[in-house]
Amino acid sequence: MATERELNKRIKSIKNISQVTSALAAVSASKASRAQKQVEATRNYAEKAFEILQNLASQPGVGQSMHPLLHCRDEIKNTGFILITGDRGLCGSYNSNMVAYAQQFLSKLETPAQLITVGRKGQDLMIRRGYDVVATFDGLPDPPTLLDLTPVAQLATEEYMIGTFDQVFIAYTDYINLVTRQPAIKQLLPLRPLDYEGWAVSELISGADFAGASGRTYTYEPDPVSLLDTVVPRFTQLQVFQSYLEALASEHSARMVAMNNATDNAAELVEILTLDRNKARQTSITNEILDIVGGAEALSNG
Repeated sequence: MATERELNKRIKSIKNISQVTSALAAVSASKASRAQKQVEATRNYAEKAFEILQNLASQPGVGQSMHPLLHCRDEIKNTGFILITGDRGLCGSYNSNMVAYAQQFLSKLETPAQLITVGRKGQDLMIRRGYDVVATFDGLPDPPTLLDLTPVAQLATEEYMIGTFDQVFIAYTDYINLVTRQPAIKQLLPLRPLDYEGWAVSELISGADFAGASGRTYTYEPDPVSLLDTVVPRFTQLQVFQSYLEALASEHSARMVAMNNATDNAAELVEILTLDRNKARQTSITNEILDIVGGAEALSNG
């Protein structure tokens, strides 16, 4: 059994750690709230952007000159895969769950995949497991802007345009609420998926008809084809940006929950160690009393 001095040191150490975890939980709660607001604002914008893209693509005369990012390849030979994780740990199983989910998806692909990782944790884990990581982005600011994620979208778009990728998927953690998160993998390119249920904004565009549900014809200045050349790449950037916001909000909420749990566990451990310390103290006092009594009895007998 540990001595009273050793238990006191352990109690002091655990209390110091609990102060750190409590502070991290408070900071993460603030960041998660801010990220949640940014996610909700981006969802509304993404819905309107997709409506514009949908209507532009359905205009008369556009079909003959459809933007390359809207075309589905007849044969899929190579796949691009964007994996979004965190740069830091202390967030429970957030990073490991996302990597495991992505690994399960990649193992079922019938084509080779090249990875673009966003976040240091995903990069390290995927390289360690033997995957082909062709590019990585880390150290992004918090909160991010659209310009911060533009290089990721541009790389995926350029590789798709030149034929390096025949399809591109993006993997991130979908933010539901402060205590609920879910790994998700969505189709990023081409921008005409057969099933809209797999998009990063699935709750906004699920069941939408790309051909145009209203059947109305609008007048665009300049022509719809020129607008598509501008809108389509920007919508790809918006998809990547929103996916990162979802992942960032999930990371902050996961860290908040993990640090709260760590603080609670530290308090329970301190309580247990305090009882052990009291027992050790009582045992020490009892032994000292026995020594005194034994010594007094020996002197009286002598």
